[in-house]
Amino acid sequence: MQNNQNATMLRGMTRDGSARVLVLNSRDMVNEMIKTHKTAPTATAALGRLVTAASMIGSMLPEAGDSVTVGFKGSGPLGQLLAVADYYGCVKAYIENPSVDLPRKKNGAPDVGNAIGAGTVFMVRDLASGEPQTGTVEIVSGEIAEDIATYFAKSEQVPTLLSLGVSVDKDGSCLSAGGVLIQLLPFPEEQTVSLLERNAEALSHISALFEKGLSNQEIADIALKDIPFDPFDTLEVSYRCDCSSDRMKKKIRSLAKTEILTMLDEQEAEGKPRELTAICRFCGSEYTFSEKELLK
Repeated sequence: MQNNQNATMLRGMTRDGSARVLVLNSRDMVNEMIKTHKTAPTATAALGRLVTAASMIGSMLPEAGDSVTVGFKGSGPLGQLLAVADYYGCVKAYIENPSVDLPRKKNGAPDVGNAIGAGTVFMVRDLASGEPQTGTVEIVSGEIAEDIATYFAKSEQVPTLLSLGVSVDKDGSCLSAGGVLIQLLPFPEEQTVSLLERNAEALSHISALFEKGLSNQEIADIALKDIPFDPFDTLEVSYRCDCSSDRMKKKIRSLAKTEILTMLDEQEAEGKPRELTAICRFCGSEYTFSEKELLK
C-alpha cells in the first residue's frame, strides 16, 4: 500500500443553485502516480488527467464506503487505463503500457488522443446502498476531458464542463496538473448557463493556470466569472492504494483449488519454492503466500 503527499480540492456551488464546481490542484498526486508506475511523458499526461478527473468524480459520491472506477479501453498503444476513487477523492490507477511516449502535436501538447485511440469509456459506481451502476460510451477524442464530459451527457444526462491538464517537466516529473469540473444541477438559470459557456474558453489551458501559481479559489473565480458562488469546503486528496494481504487473499479465494495447485507445480518445475506472489497492479506492492497458506 502506498501513500503520497496531499493535493487540494475546492468544492463549491453557485448561489442560484444552478451548478456545482470542483477545482483540483493534482500535481502532488500525479507525481506519486509517476513514481508508482514509472510513466513516460505521454502516458503521464493521459493517466494524470484520468486520475485528476476520477478524484473529483469520487468526491461527489453519496456515502463513505462508495467508490467509482473510470476507465478507457482504447485501440492506441497505451492500452487500458483505469482510475479508482473513493468518497474522499483519494485515487489509485492502472495503465497497461506506461512506457508510451508519442511525438508531441504541432501545438506542443502531448498526443494523448492517438495514444488512447478509438474504443470505449466506462464508469462503474460501487455504492454501499445497492448494486453497482455501470455505463459505457464511445471515445470521442481520446483527450480524456471531452470523453468524460460526453459520458456524463450521454449516459447520465448531466451537462458537464470538464477541463484537465498535466504539464510534464524535462526530467519527466509533473510540473503542474489540475482540473475544473462544473456540473449543471436540475433547472439551472439560463443566464448562469450562458456565462459558464462564455467562461469555458479561459479554462482551455488549465495546466498553465496552475503552473502560474494560481490558487484553486482564483481558478474558480475564472471559471465562474460574473457568477456569484460560495466555496463550501476544501479537501486534501491523495494517490493512495488500499491493497492489503487480506484483500489479496479474497482474490485468491476466487480461484479453483486445481488452478492454485497447477501454479504451485509450475513454480516447483522451475526450481522455485512452492509459493505464489500476487502483485497489486495499482501500486506494485507484492504479497507472497506459502503453499500452506494458499491451501488453507
